Amino acid sequence: METTANVLVGLVAALHVYILVLEMFLWERGPGRKLSGFDATLARATAPLAANQGLYNGFLAAGLIWSLIADDPTGFRVQVFFLVCVVIAGLYGGFTANRRILLAQATPGALALAAVLLAR
Repeated sequence: METTANVLVGLVAALHVYILVLEMFLWERGPGRKLSGFDATLARATAPLAANQGLYNGFLAAGLIWSLIADDPTGFRVQVFFLVCVVIAGLYGGFTANRRILLAQATPGALALAAVLLAR
């Protein structure tokens, strides 16, 4: 079960690295505009906001990666903390910005958190 939990944590970390790249570097290009649904003008106007969000997603990814390489009990505690942050961010984004965020961010975070807690 611990291996499954670690794989899920790794996948959530990879997802947040992907979101970082989309929001920080591809926001005004095809992938970022497809994600946001914005035209070129609105994408350009919102690029600094998206980059800020991307940076926060990068911090989540960094924390999850740290949790995978840290020895216990630190690794476990860091996993729980950052996965809870992912779930809260996903819930907030899902209810305030776009419902898709519930499925794309909150659900994987919650599944990984459940696996980490069950593996303990």
